[in-house]
Amino acid sequence: MMFRPGWFNLNLAALSGLVVALASCGCRSSAPSNDKILATVRVHIEANADRSNRTTEVPVYRASPVLVNVETTPVVTEMAVSEARVVDTVGGFALRIAFNHEGRFLLEQATAENRGRHYAVYCQFPSLQDPTTTQGRWLAAPVITTRLTDGVLMFTPDATREEAHEIALGLNHVAARNGNAPADGKTF
Repeated sequence: MMFRPGWFNLNLAALSGLVVALASCGCRSSAPSNDKILATVRVHIEANADRSNRTTEVPVYRASPVLVNVETTPVVTEMAVSEARVVDTVGGFALRIAFNHEGRFLLEQATAENRGRHYAVYCQFPSLQDPTTTQGRWLAAPVITTRLTDGVLMFTPDATREEAHEIALGLNHVAARNGNAPADGKTF
């Protein structure tokens, strides 16, 4: 077999030049289009502290953080979200997240087994100041008072109304991409 190192280097140089040219031709927008806004949500259950990597202590609420020890593995994620929306409540607003059949089952199991404990909600979403970056934080840690059989979490998030709308919009886009959007096609 005959090997020509000079020929290889010429082809490699030409290929790398082509890659650089193609990469510089692309356009870049300063903000993602509305349909590309994505968000994540992770629901974790409160757990007893241990020395393993199965639990971690997280700060909830930015103004005066409350430390909650949670399981590191989430019970349910954005992959099971079917819709999200911001709803008006007495004196404010809440984030309402509905899950698909699998998420409903996982949420029901977790809330049935952990009554009296907290569930902590972590979310990543686009920054309002710079939509090209994301921010992530623990939004809430409500106490589980009853078994949730309808697959819906509703809580007051540690977020502004605008941030809550961005989260809902991003979760609805993820639901649509995953084929979890409501059958009637409504988005809230």
